[in-house]
Amino acid sequence: MSEDNKGMERVTFSRGYDVCIMAIDGTWRRDCQLNAISDIDATLTVEGSIQGLNLKEFFLLLSSTGLAYRRCELVRVNGTEMDIHFLRGKHAKKRSGTAKNEEMSN
Repeated sequence: MSEDNKGMERVTFSRGYDVCIMAIDGTWRRDCQLNAISDIDATLTVEGSIQGLNLKEFFLLLSSTGLAYRRCELVRVNGTEMDIHFLRGKHAKKRSGTAKNEEMSN
């Protein structure tokens, strides 16, 4: 497998996994089913309307207490199904770039 495809392995859930999406500022929340996930993206089925919600950036809550979450952005909506992309912080980008540079020098 090439370096570019390492994070592309996707896990698909046959019945879905209960999760929530929530606004960055906490003003809205929607229940969802997680259908598939990889290191960089996921596919969700949303329960209820998403019309009027700001989906530029939001959280995907993987636990009921909110202790496991990922920061996301919307990629595509098709009916109740959403494709999302995980956003990485500034530190994660620096670490990944540094790791690649260290591998190249060894």
